[in-house]
Order: sequence, then C-alpha cells, then structure tokens
Amino acid sequence: MAAQTPRDEETVSQVGEFGLIDRVTSGREQSPGTLIGPGDDAAVVAAPDGRVVATTDVLVEQVHFRFDWSSPHQVGRKAVAVNLSDVAAMGAVPTGVLVGLSCPPDLSSSVVDELAEGMWEEAGRAGISLVGGDMVSSPVLTISVTALGDLQGRDPVTRSGARPGDVVAVAGRIGWSAAGLAVLGRGFRSPLSVVGAHRVPEPPYAAGPRAAAGGATSMIDTSDGLLAELGHIADASAVSIDVRTEMLEVPQRLSEVASALGADARHWVLTGGEDQALAATFPAGRPLPEGWRQIGVVGEGSGVTVDGAVYEGPGGWQHWR
Repeated sequence: MAAQTPRDEETVSQVGEFGLIDRVTSGREQSPGTLIGPGDDAAVVAAPDGRVVATTDVLVEQVHFRFDWSSPHQVGRKAVAVNLSDVAAMGAVPTGVLVGLSCPPDLSSSVVDELAEGMWEEAGRAGISLVGGDMVSSPVLTISVTALGDLQGRDPVTRSGARPGDVVAVAGRIGWSAAGLAVLGRGFRSPLSVVGAHRVPEPPYAAGPRAAAGGATSMIDTSDGLLAELGHIADASAVSIDVRTEMLEVPQRLSEVASALGADARHWVLTGGEDQALAATFPAGRPLPEGWRQIGVVGEGSGVTVDGAVYEGPGGWQHWR
C-alpha cells in the first residue's frame, strides 16, 4: 500500500478543485447577511438597502505580493482588506466577499489553506464572510476578490461632490506601508511596525459609513497614494485641493526609519500607497466624525498642491508607468 502524502505537502493538483474548495469553506460560519453561502451555483447576500456596492481588485504574485516578504496568511488578509476599503470609501458597510483563485498545479495546498485563513480572518474583522468564488489552474498565482456592501439608506459618497470651502481629512494611517516597502526593499525585516503595515494594511472600515453619516461630500481610498487619490477627487469635482503640511502628521517612527534609510518620511506620507486609509472632504464649520483629522482645504481651480505649490516628484502608484 502506497504511503499517503502528508496534508501539508500535498499540491493543489493532488487535492483537486473540489477538495480544495471544501478545505477553504468547510466548517466556516457565515455572517448573518449571507442567505446562501458556498455550495450552490451562486451566493445570495441580503441587501436591505435595495442597492449593492460592488468592487473588485486583482493581486498577482511578484506584482502585488512576494512570499519572501509576506506569509500566505498575510497576503490573504491583504487581498480582502484592499477590497473592503473601497466599499468603506463609498460610505457603505461590507456584506460579503467572493474570491477567485488561479494558481499553478504544483503549488502546495498548505499555501491555499493559509491564504484562506487570512481571508477569513480579515473578513471577520469587518463582520462578514467569504460567500463564494472560483478556483482555476494558472501559471501565475493570482487572487481576485469581489467585495459587496450595503449603503444602509444613505447616498453613496462619490469622488465628485467636493466643493470650494470644504475641508480635506483622512482616516487611518498613511505612509506606513511605503516605509515598510522601503525597508523590505533594502533587505531588512524590521522594524516590524512598518514592515507589518506593508504586509497587512488596516483599513478603517467604520470610518467610511461614519463619514457618510457625518456629511462627507466626497471620499476615496488612498491605495495609490494620498496626492494621487486626492487628484482623482479634484478632477471629478472640478476643484483644487491644497494639502497643508502643518496639519499633516508624520509619525516619529516613520521619521526614524527615514533617517536610517536616508529617505524622506513626508514623501511616504504624501505619496505612499497600500495603507488603505480613507480621504474625504467635509463642509467647513462642523466637527469632523470620530477618527478623521483635517489635512487640507478645497478651493476653486484644479489640481492638487502642497502648501500652495506643485509637489515635485511622483504623486503615487500607476500600473504600466
């Protein structure tokens, strides 16, 4: 009788598509808003508002993540987080995620197990679950996540509502992931505070609906960098935005890391992406919602400036650039 391959040494081809799906979904509890979860042709998720917010992101190995820098568990968390932050940026509450996974047949099934653990953990942070998805063979490990959300009776907060006179504010940490990427790029694995921020972002999920309830006129997720994303708001709203550095917090930890690397911590804060923070505009003269801090103002005109001047250097991430 042939010896069985240990579970943690099996490849996905040995486990098979349906065996892999069972390992990812078996024994998992579905959130209350999931009416029908994995196991049918499609999931059914409650939409009390009558409208569904939907967004998709794709993460490709060696483009968005590297397993020599991040564990599969961390990559799984990140894959879900980058999508749920977009739901929050519309002012919505997450209701579920669907996952598409394509991978080489010789990939260890334990990698998929750890990816799934991370995805379920991050979904749980937002009070939701994985409601379905698909798995296929591919020469490159690719993760596609579709996130769903509910507006709870509120209007969606888009990029096009900013008005001259509004204040600009952010919620969540910015610059930390860029600092972590710089550290990893130099071949270091510490300090863990910044490296961990790059491996697993911590989107302020509750801040999005809170901003919508607090009268936000526009909002966006800062995945590609603060200045780049504010530029999208400025363009969509036909306004100008000025970021004020005296309002911009540069954490001491980032300054210390920048000093050690010969880098500029303020540049990380202004242009670094993948923190999955939120940026929004609010009418002037009213208190900002909990968790939000002002960093600038909206004016007439167009474009984004820093202290009234055009910022020199790249403003954020762009694919194919």
